[in-house]
Amino acid sequence: MRIAITYPPLPSERGVPLLSQNRQFQWFSRPTYIFPVVPAYAATMLKNAGHEVLWLDGIASEMTPGEFDAALDAFKPDVVALETKTPVVKRHWAWISAFKKRSPDVRTVLVGDHATALPAESMQACPVDFILTGGDWDFLLASSVETGFDPARMERGVWYRRPDGTVADTGRFALDHDLRTLPRIDRELCNWRLYSVKNGNFRRTPGAYVMSGRDCWHGKCTFCSWTTLYPQYRTRDPVDVVDEIEELADRYGVREVMDDTGSFPVGGWLETFCGEMIRRGLDKRVRIDCNMRFGRLGEREYRLMRKAGFRLVLFGVESANQETLDRLAKALKVEDVYAGARAASAAGLDVHVTIMFGYPWEGEREIENTVALARKLLAKGWASTLQCTMTIPYPGTPLFRELEASGGLTTLDWDEYDMRRQIMKTPFADEARIKRAVRDVYKGFLQPAALFRRLFSTRTLFDFGFYWRGIRSLAGHLADFGSGRRNRS
Repeated sequence: MRIAITYPPLPSERGVPLLSQNRQFQWFSRPTYIFPVVPAYAATMLKNAGHEVLWLDGIASEMTPGEFDAALDAFKPDVVALETKTPVVKRHWAWISAFKKRSPDVRTVLVGDHATALPAESMQACPVDFILTGGDWDFLLASSVETGFDPARMERGVWYRRPDGTVADTGRFALDHDLRTLPRIDRELCNWRLYSVKNGNFRRTPGAYVMSGRDCWHGKCTFCSWTTLYPQYRTRDPVDVVDEIEELADRYGVREVMDDTGSFPVGGWLETFCGEMIRRGLDKRVRIDCNMRFGRLGEREYRLMRKAGFRLVLFGVESANQETLDRLAKALKVEDVYAGARAASAAGLDVHVTIMFGYPWEGEREIENTVALARKLLAKGWASTLQCTMTIPYPGTPLFRELEASGGLTTLDWDEYDMRRQIMKTPFADEARIKRAVRDVYKGFLQPAALFRRLFSTRTLFDFGFYWRGIRSLAGHLADFGSGRRNRS
């Protein structure tokens, strides 16, 4: 078969859609392209099985819709797969409808957290042929192609149309695939260089993405869209992950690797990984970035990570208020944030934190607490970078179900779920106040203490380039959450 893994371009005055490999969608004023690891595995599996595969990311390739459609039509696919998320699902429905009109015999496949949460909705809203639910859709797509899309032989988790047009499914998806059987991603097939520079995480370029596991060993945060995809946690073999990093360095000249597992593995897995990085001398050649949770590691583990080549550790803080952390099921104490950020930064790691505003139960005092926490972390040097957004309750998450049941949502128009407007009813703070809080956090980078620390931590040309990109990103974020910003299509 001829299979296309695609991201159709989505031109909009709102900016560039941060869609691929992303748990929380945003439109960015300044382009950021993240390598989509699971789709890359799907493409590689299909190629290894003898199929002809086209990797066509119209967003990262900065194609026009006409250029994208021409390239896809020239390939003459039998199957077209695309990943969707809540704020762009209506655009994808429209694209599938238009594509099926000109290519009615081509099978279309929709994947992603929104399609997993509401598969019947997408089957009704557009003429898509199949929806693959759950996060292991790379395995699911490969096996579906292998069966010729025969419902009697497809794995659990597939929605499809019967010959009479009615919709059926093969049952609840199962995350029973062994990640140790995953092939090495064919980086050339997946045009990895498109994602190697325009990415705010990379201080050294070219950079690349890997995933040691799927997805988070906590897996209970009520707002996280990927809990819909990965309700249970699995890991790859740590030595195999180091093998992949070594290949990225040797074959492609990669200087920094972002491991985008929701929470990087800890315990014995982490010890083995770090020991292997040091033994091979990769700690001196490659910098590693990863996601982590406060409250699990101490300074000893952070120092081992720094010795093994880790540079950046990303933490979800979300709020400085204990009630909010408890309601989000973060299993985190506010004091853990200060202690963990201080310990990680003391070990020589760059700390990145994420902050969110707009919770229905938070008022002025709670908002100010979170602004103060974020600015203190920057001023003390306990955080080097941060990301601040408005909270969006995605379909499929416990937060969405809670708010929908209580009448706490302002709209079910998915176009509006893009972090540009307040979706949750907030009786104690209006949208303008919430956006001002976001801007106040970002302005924390301009505090004299934060600027002083940044200036005296600059050592290399990599640092100057990284900080220049950071200044441009800061300007973009302030524009994204400007008080006069309006949603436009």
